[in-house]
Amino acid sequence: MLQFSTLTTCIEGKQIQLAQDRPVNTLLLDSRKKTTDSNALFFAIKGPRNDGHEHIEELYSSGIRQFVIEDPIETDHLPLANIIRVDSSIKALQALATFHRNQFDIPIIGITGSNGKTIVKEWLFQLLSPDFFIAKNPGSYNSQIGVALSIWQLQAYHQLGIFEAGISQPGEMEKLATQIQPTIGLFTTIGTAHDEGFASNTEKLDEKLKLFRNCSITIYCHDQESVSKAFANAGLKTLSWGFSEGADIQLKKTGNHFHVMYQSKGFDIALPFTDPASIENIFHCIALMLHFNYSGDEIAQRVKQIRPIAMRLELKAGRNGCQLINDTYNNDLAGLKISLDFLNSIQQVTHKRLILSNIFQSGLTQEKLFEEISQMVNASGIDSFIGVGFPENKTSFQIPAQFYPSTEAFLSTCSIAEFQNEAILIKGARSFAFEKIVQHLEQKVHGTIMEVNLGNLIHNLNYFKSKLKGTTKIMAMVKAFAYGSGSVEIANVLQYHNINYLGVAYADEGVMLRENNIAIPIMVMNPSEESFPQLLSYNLEPEIYSLKILQSFLDFLGKKQTCSMHIKLDTGMHRLGFDADDLPILIELLTEYSNVKVASIFSHLSGADAAAHDAFSKTQVEQFIKQSDAIVAAIGYKPILHILNSPGALRLPQFQFDMIRLGIGLYGIDPTEDGYDDLKPVASLKTIVSQIKTIKAGETVGYNRVGKANEDMNIGVIAIGYADGFNRAFSNGVGSVLVNGQLAPIVGNVCMDMSMVNLTGIDASEGDEVIIFGEGIPIQSVAKKINTIPYEILTNTSERVKRVFVAESI
Repeated sequence: MLQFSTLTTCIEGKQIQLAQDRPVNTLLLDSRKKTTDSNALFFAIKGPRNDGHEHIEELYSSGIRQFVIEDPIETDHLPLANIIRVDSSIKALQALATFHRNQFDIPIIGITGSNGKTIVKEWLFQLLSPDFFIAKNPGSYNSQIGVALSIWQLQAYHQLGIFEAGISQPGEMEKLATQIQPTIGLFTTIGTAHDEGFASNTEKLDEKLKLFRNCSITIYCHDQESVSKAFANAGLKTLSWGFSEGADIQLKKTGNHFHVMYQSKGFDIALPFTDPASIENIFHCIALMLHFNYSGDEIAQRVKQIRPIAMRLELKAGRNGCQLINDTYNNDLAGLKISLDFLNSIQQVTHKRLILSNIFQSGLTQEKLFEEISQMVNASGIDSFIGVGFPENKTSFQIPAQFYPSTEAFLSTCSIAEFQNEAILIKGARSFAFEKIVQHLEQKVHGTIMEVNLGNLIHNLNYFKSKLKGTTKIMAMVKAFAYGSGSVEIANVLQYHNINYLGVAYADEGVMLRENNIAIPIMVMNPSEESFPQLLSYNLEPEIYSLKILQSFLDFLGKKQTCSMHIKLDTGMHRLGFDADDLPILIELLTEYSNVKVASIFSHLSGADAAAHDAFSKTQVEQFIKQSDAIVAAIGYKPILHILNSPGALRLPQFQFDMIRLGIGLYGIDPTEDGYDDLKPVASLKTIVSQIKTIKAGETVGYNRVGKANEDMNIGVIAIGYADGFNRAFSNGVGSVLVNGQLAPIVGNVCMDMSMVNLTGIDASEGDEVIIFGEGIPIQSVAKKINTIPYEILTNTSERVKRVFVAESI
C-alpha cells in the first residue's frame, strides 16, 4: 500500500510537513463528502468558483490528516497533518492514478465516443462478470478527474478493467490515455456532443482516437464512413462490425433476428430491444465477446439476459415521513460509495439508514468484502445498517446493524413503524428483488408522477455558472413549489452545491424550507405585515418594494431589532418596485434606521428574452446604476447588486453585476428567442394507461358526449385529470400524450382525475407509461397547444402528483 512519504516519487511536489506517515486509502476531492477515514488524501483543487484550500481547516477538524495543496498555507494549526505542495492538484491526481495503473498487468478496455459509452461499459460488465472480476468507472466518471478516481479502484484481485473516457476539447485525451493505458479499444460513435470545443468533427474524432494508440485491437462500427476513414488513416489494428461491405463482423437483419458472420462462422441472435441506439450499443459488446472467443450460443444466451441500465437513483416519499433512495438495479462497491454520498446530501432528516444486499462478483472473499463494506459504512456517518443475504456480523459496525438471510425474511419480520422520519438508501443486486422493499416502504399514491432529474438541474446550474465571472453570486428561485418540481428537495440540492441565495414568493415557503434544514439566505418576494414575525423568527429576508411596506416593516422592527432586507427598484417593468421619485424618502429612512441592513438592491428587466428589447434593457440598466449609486452613497456600504434573470444571464451577461437570479432557466426551459440547446429539461410528467377498451363508430366518450368516434376506436383511460394540473383546454383533440413513442390525441373532455386518449394503431397495454411532457414531447410544444407558456404548465401541476427525484447512480 502506498505511503504518504513515498507520494513525491509518483507526483511532482514538495513535502511540506510529515507528522505521521500514513497509508493512502481514499482519494477525496469534495469537502462535502463525509468520511471519517484519517488515511484519506484530500486534493485541494482551485476552480473558477470554488477553492478547495478554503476547506482544509474544516476537513482537518473532521479528522482528515493528508493534503495535496497548490497554495501556501499556515501549518501551525495543522500539527498532525501530512502536506505536499504541487503546481497543480489535478495533474498530481492524474499522476497518482497513472502510477497506480502501472502496478497492474491485466487487460484494460478503453471506451470512448460521443454517445453510448456508459451503457456499453455497463453491459460489458453484465456480460463478462461471470468470468472476470472487473473494475470500472462508477456511473459516468469519465472526465479528467473522474477517470483518475476510477483507476484508483484497481485492486490486486481484479482480472479486467473497463474504463470510459470523455473529452470536451483538444489535448484532453492524451491525459486520459496515459492514465487508462488500454490494451483493447472500443469506439462507440461520433456525434454532436462537445462540438463547440473543436474546430471540426474530424479534429474531434482524431482527438478521441488518441486513446487507442497502444491498443492491440480496437472495435468500431464500420457503417459510419467518417469513422472508418479515420481508423484507416490512423493505422490502428481494428475489429469492425456492421451491415456494410468490408466489416470484419458482417450483420444481416431478418425480421427481429440478426445473423452474425465472423471468421467464416455464423450464428443467429434475437435482441431484447428494437431501438437503433441499443442495437448499436449491444453489437459493440458482441464484437468484443467474439474477440474474447465466446461462442455464438454463449453470446446469444447472455444477451438474452441483458438488463436495462438504470443510471440514476430515485428519491421518493416513503411512509411515516421517510425519504427513500431507490437504487435496486446495480450493486458494487464503487456504486455504493456514490449512493452513500447522495444519502448524506439529504438534510431534511437527521437519521440515515442503509439497506444493502450481498454483492456478488466483487472478487473478494465474504470476509474481505464485509470488511470493505463496514469500513465504508462506518466512515460515511450513517446511523443504522440492514444487511440482506450476508452472514451475520454485527461487531464490524460502529452503528446498529441487523441481518436477514433473504428479502422475504426481511419483509416478513420488519414493521413499517420501525421506519420514522429518516432517509433510507435501498441498494441491492437485481437477484434480491429489492423493488419489493421499495414498494413496501413507499407512500401509496396513484400512478401519475412528476420525475425531477437532479442531474439535469445541476447541469443547468453549471451551464449558467460558465457564463459568469468567478465572483458573481447566484440566487435560485424556488417559489411556486420550485416551478412545480418540489421546493424542499430542489433547495436541498442547491444548498449542497453552494448556491448563494434562494428566492421564494411568500414567507410560508421560506418557513417550510427552514423547517427542513435549509440554512442558506432566503429572500421573500411578497412579505406582508402578518408575516413580519415569521421573517425574524426564521431569519428570512424580505423584498421591500414600496414606501408603505418599508414604513410598516421599520415600525415593526423599531431601532433595536436587526434584519436584512432587499430593495427593489422599478426601472421600467412597472410591476413592484420603488420609483425614482421615491428615492429621497427611501434614502432618508435607510439612513435613519441603521439597524436594518440592505442585503441587496435589484431591479427586473422586462424584455431580456428578445433582442428587440435590448435598447430598452440597456436603458433600464442605466437607470438601475444611477439609482443604486445614490442609495450606496447614502448608506455608506455596498450591498449586492443584481438585475438579470434567466434570459438576461444568457443574453446579457455584461450586466451581471454582483448576482444573477435563476428561475425557469434553471429548470431547463429556454426563456429566450435565441435558442439555447445546452439547457436540459428537469421535469417530466408521466402517468399510466389504467384501462383500454374498444368503442364502435358513432359512439361517444366522456362528459357532454363531445368525443365522437367516426370509426371503431381503441380508447385508453389515463390516470391524470385537471385536478392533477392537466388543463381542460387539452380536451377533444387539442392535446396529445406520448404512448410507446407515438402521439395519442385526447378524446372528449379532460375529467377531474382521468382523461381518455385515442390508442387506435398504437401497440399499447394496460399499465404502459404515458408521457404528458418530457422526452419526445417537449413542454414548449405542449404549452403552445393551449396558447400558454411552460411556466404555467409546470406550476399548475398539482402537489398531489408524487414527485420522484432521480440522480446518477451505478
